[in-house]
Amino acid sequence: MFKGQPKGLYALALANTGERFGYYTMLAIFMLFLQAKFGFGGATASTIYAIFLAAVYFMPVLGGILADKIGYGKCVVVGVAVMFSGYLCLSIPTAANGFGIALMIGALLLISVGTGLFKGNLQVMVGNLYDDPKYSAKRDSAFSLFYMAINIGAMFAPSAATAITNRFLGKAGLVYKADIPALAHQFLNGTITPENTDRLAGLAAQMPGYAAPDLGTFSQYYIDHLSSSYNMGFAIACFSLIVSMAIYFGFRKWFKHADVNAKQQKATGDKNYVELTPKQEKDRITALIMVFAVVIFFWMAFHQNGQSLTWFARDYTQAFATGWSRIGFNIWALALIAVSVYTLFGIFQSEKTSGKILNGVVTAALWCGAFAIYKGMSDPLEIFPQLFQQFNPFFVVALTPVSMAIFSGLANKKDEKHPNGKEPSAPMKIGLGMFVAALGYLIMILASKGQPSPASIQGTVAPDPVVPQWLMGTYLTLTFAELLLSPMGISFVSKVAPPKVKGLMMGLWFAATAVGNYLSSIPGLLWERVPLWANWAILMALCVIAGTIMFAMLKKINAATAE
Repeated sequence: MFKGQPKGLYALALANTGERFGYYTMLAIFMLFLQAKFGFGGATASTIYAIFLAAVYFMPVLGGILADKIGYGKCVVVGVAVMFSGYLCLSIPTAANGFGIALMIGALLLISVGTGLFKGNLQVMVGNLYDDPKYSAKRDSAFSLFYMAINIGAMFAPSAATAITNRFLGKAGLVYKADIPALAHQFLNGTITPENTDRLAGLAAQMPGYAAPDLGTFSQYYIDHLSSSYNMGFAIACFSLIVSMAIYFGFRKWFKHADVNAKQQKATGDKNYVELTPKQEKDRITALIMVFAVVIFFWMAFHQNGQSLTWFARDYTQAFATGWSRIGFNIWALALIAVSVYTLFGIFQSEKTSGKILNGVVTAALWCGAFAIYKGMSDPLEIFPQLFQQFNPFFVVALTPVSMAIFSGLANKKDEKHPNGKEPSAPMKIGLGMFVAALGYLIMILASKGQPSPASIQGTVAPDPVVPQWLMGTYLTLTFAELLLSPMGISFVSKVAPPKVKGLMMGLWFAATAVGNYLSSIPGLLWERVPLWANWAILMALCVIAGTIMFAMLKKINAATAE
């Protein structure tokens, strides 16, 4: 799967891995931070979260327009500098007052603008590597590998955020309890019930190194120190950006030739530059816009991981894991398992016997290491709600070679009816991804059976929480959908977009993501207004409708983008 790829792919992928690690570390705790520090309700926190995600994914439109004029590499470098400033501001502890809110909003704006300059333009450069006929057949597999690298950073992010939170809470003599932030704000606001007052007092008594004179003092102390521990988690992003830029500049010679826009290609007589007719440009742009319109609904459903799915993890899922599921909450065990998937494939893909043996030995060693970690874990194992967010990137990393092998096998199945193989087109994969995403929310409907409404528990833990396996299964299913949709969509845009507007078209792909991210706030707004299962049913229905629309447009899209 790695054979025959240009070296520039690895440099750009690793540069993006560092940036994504910082971003997802921040995102893993951002919703929890909003509610813990400022006491925002679900609707308010969800709206802020959705607006931020929308801005992060809309800004690549402006970044793409700018890059089409001045160059992709310049925008990438400026974007990192702006992002660094944003994460630095977000990592500053402040009081939960107007200044604190203003600084947070300013930081989010800087992160959004910086990401807009960085994200889409880096991926355009990846696509430019495959304009060379020597590599063109490997474009889809390249973006699968690139997407896998992004998720390596995302996979470690929740554990990094949790480790930082635990470290700084521990220094204050505290431990994390999911109930405390909501109960503490209720106490300080004077809205707490006698039953919840007793509950808060019981939790306060469990703190190993801090004994407050009264519940009011404890509530403020806990909120302040939990908030500042989240600030330290945001600071990780600053460090990760430094690493990203070191990789970018250290290996720039590997991809420097891909840092060229259409204007520069035409001026230098680049042999890879293709001049399209006005009709071809119009047809391609129309086809891309059709695809963009459909993927909006996927991202609306998918990006519940940072809000409603995290709330479900906090309020409706057991705070401990038992049996085999424990291994999913140790990032090092997951990392060993993920790497073992690649070495396992290496056994079959190695051309030499020595290579097969080496991969076999390494695979066995990795499995033994993961088993040793598993046996050393406590049972039951206490878990944190944000840790569920590491399942999606883990599944992406582990399943990427599986998806590549499946599609490669289909591509090689050629006959008279399918001279180019039986691999589905990118638009068809996107349509299939929508139906798979719907299955993910069917699992959530089943998991929510018999559970009380969010309005009735007010951010505290439900009386009879479900086992973690429900969410694990949901994340696995949504990851299958993501692998069908996201890397394939990015590859499709890089291939089909007219050269003159590559940056803009890649930006519009992310703009569609932005709209979906903003709409992802709808379940948050409905969280305390409808039964729990109804949220998941709405998302499931939207995925089915979008998938149906995609299949209805397939013939027109394929005709417009045929080479």
